[in-house]
Amino acid sequence: MKKLRSLALSVMALAATLSASAQFRYGPKIGANFTDMTFKQTIVGTSSTTNPAAGLECEFIFTNFGLGIDFGIGYSATGGKVNLGEKPIWGLQGYGNERVMIHNLHIPLHLRFKWTKLQGFEDYLAPFIYGGPDFNIQVGHSSHNRAGSSAFKFSGGDVALSCGFGLEIMRNWQASFGYSWAVTYSLRTSLLENYSARMRGWNVKIAYLF
Repeated sequence: MKKLRSLALSVMALAATLSASAQFRYGPKIGANFTDMTFKQTIVGTSSTTNPAAGLECEFIFTNFGLGIDFGIGYSATGGKVNLGEKPIWGLQGYGNERVMIHNLHIPLHLRFKWTKLQGFEDYLAPFIYGGPDFNIQVGHSSHNRAGSSAFKFSGGDVALSCGFGLEIMRNWQASFGYSWAVTYSLRTSLLENYSARMRGWNVKIAYLF
């Protein structure tokens, strides 16, 4: 009983400490994704495209030395160009250099570390790093139809890993730069069932946290 009581008191003390130093903030963000598609095999050429992103950014720092999480929800477009016309299997059907664009409901969940003990300098500039999973739910995509059929079958969503760094400016503005690579596929071709692609690429974003 004494051990349980001591454990309970320790947990309560830890919770009180975290609550005293915790800070939750949120605000809008906008950004851009510079994404490409990686297929299982190099059958046709691909190239990157620039796509928009926007949403709600949330930050919860729960220790007084800057450890916390960031999360949110919003819109994020990904995609790339696929030169299907390089191969007769698609070229004879009228496909060319197709621009693929996927519209996602984007839900990031990252660990974050922000330098908060810089002797007051953090009020002006505070660097941070982050990393963790991104969950994308496909809500729409570009059309690639010829003769009533599409060149691609879309997966409905994917999971990616992201990491990056950024700067908090004057306590409210945050600018970050990161890289994401999908661990599940986003689409596959209709004619070649096993020819699937995953998204990867760089991203930049600017957020204002209240």
